[in-house]
Amino acid sequence: MMKKVPFFFLGIFFSVFLSAQTRPDAVAEFQRGNYERAVSICLAEIRANRNNLEAHVVISWALVRLSRYGEAKRYALTGRDLNRYDARIIEILGEIAWFEGQNAEALAYFQEYVNLAPEGARIETVYYLTGEVYIRLGRFRHADIALSTAIHYVPDNAAWWARLAWARENAGDFLEAVTAYERALALNSQLTDARRGLERARQALGSR
Repeated sequence: MMKKVPFFFLGIFFSVFLSAQTRPDAVAEFQRGNYERAVSICLAEIRANRNNLEAHVVISWALVRLSRYGEAKRYALTGRDLNRYDARIIEILGEIAWFEGQNAEALAYFQEYVNLAPEGARIETVYYLTGEVYIRLGRFRHADIALSTAIHYVPDNAAWWARLAWARENAGDFLEAVTAYERALALNSQLTDARRGLERARQALGSR
């Protein structure tokens, strides 16, 4: 026969349960796009425990979405001090470097992320941004490899196909560029730049 649970213990259980239900959730606010709210929650959590790694991760995400890169970097670097091998922190530092135009630093962070989390939650974005860095640097064949890998993970992203086509066009690989531009337009016929690129690549092939 089941013993009755004293009301005292039931009261403690429901108190803890209600506290968990009503406690602000920074991740949930971030996912809803409430970035300022996520920042506020994380700041309170960091004040309560400066070694709270999760709060440093989420506040860094939110600050990047708010284009507050300097602040984001400060919290991300603190997060890295808390856990040198947290892939989320490494990825966000790479994004911050990318947004700030620090190409060599971005590449180093992205390579570190790939080493730490080859199938991580942000792997496709890391390869895409790596490709964008190589485009900035004029290293179009490297960009082709990185963007092709990103598309391997997200094959239906029309904008990424268009960027791959652009990299191939600038590398002089016009036949492959045509293929990528056509794929981009098949996914999204409204991509004006892709349509123009397709015309250029076809003309380049015809002039050979």
